[in-house]
Amino acid sequence: MALKQTTGQKITITIVAWVIGLLLFFPILWTAIAAFKTESDAYTLPQNFLTTPWTLENFGIVQERSDYVLYIRNTVIIAGLSTLLGLVFAVPAAWSMAFAPQSKPTNNWSGYTWLAIIFGSGGLAALILYFMGWHPTNFLVGIILLLMFVVPVSAWVWTRATKDTLLWMLSTKMMPPAGALISIYLLFNRNGLVYKDWGWIDLSDYNLVDSFWGMVPLVMLLNLPIIIWMLYTYFKELPVEILEAARMDGASLWNELTQVLTPMAMPGIASTCLLNLILAWNEAFWSLNLTNKFAAPLSFFISEYSSPEGQFWAKLSAASIMAIVPILIVGWFSQKQLVRGLTFGAVK
Repeated sequence: MALKQTTGQKITITIVAWVIGLLLFFPILWTAIAAFKTESDAYTLPQNFLTTPWTLENFGIVQERSDYVLYIRNTVIIAGLSTLLGLVFAVPAAWSMAFAPQSKPTNNWSGYTWLAIIFGSGGLAALILYFMGWHPTNFLVGIILLLMFVVPVSAWVWTRATKDTLLWMLSTKMMPPAGALISIYLLFNRNGLVYKDWGWIDLSDYNLVDSFWGMVPLVMLLNLPIIIWMLYTYFKELPVEILEAARMDGASLWNELTQVLTPMAMPGIASTCLLNLILAWNEAFWSLNLTNKFAAPLSFFISEYSSPEGQFWAKLSAASIMAIVPILIVGWFSQKQLVRGLTFGAVK
């Protein structure tokens, strides 16, 4: 039963909400105002944005110095394709966890046993690499050594209950991105293991740095746990009886996914897509470290206006506004779906 609020309580809550909203919006407002000022006015202390003249020259200089269309095209490609690719993997995963959950582990090995197997296999692989001088001479050897560590980890995840698997997936978002930077950079760069002349194909001049082939799967994998969690929450709210009725009518698994589940869960899928699109659009850490120009998104575009010579506040503000306006418009017109996506399943 909902509690009745007095007029005073409603006024107080409204004032607090407006204050919090203004505090959150103030940095964007400050950036937008600075974008329409000259560099000298943007540096002036104390700030007096209301009386100084306004200008559009910063936006012209930014477009002349940097190809804004190129950066926004790259951002749309990376954010859009990573979102669509994520759905390809997330929908079946969320379906299996929601409608065919595993209530308990399939084996009784203790956690210490699994830790011993995982770290033992990893240590053995490292020992083999050490005696080989840390330079595998054969690609097949490298794959075998990698599988020595990956297979036990995969087996542990496979044997866990569904709730444990979901928690493990979410835990991958808890690691600081810098912790995986070196390993991912080596996979992207020419490290002599993959990108070399194999005789029948020459990959010596190829790498994944600053390419869509690298950035799209990477951004997809970064956001995949969140996509699966959100879709799992939506799917759990759907009545299982509808799917059972579809199976009794002879629907195959593919028909169940495409003709029954997907139409019913379309609001949830749309909310998930929008949230993932925003996360991919705002991705900065990996973009700054793994792109340069060809596949660089808008986060790299903004960083171009920070240099050792100093901060160009007005131009930096103009570049920031040009980067956030498209996704801000998308979020404004889809705020109903975003709110639904962030709160769905919170109230029973």
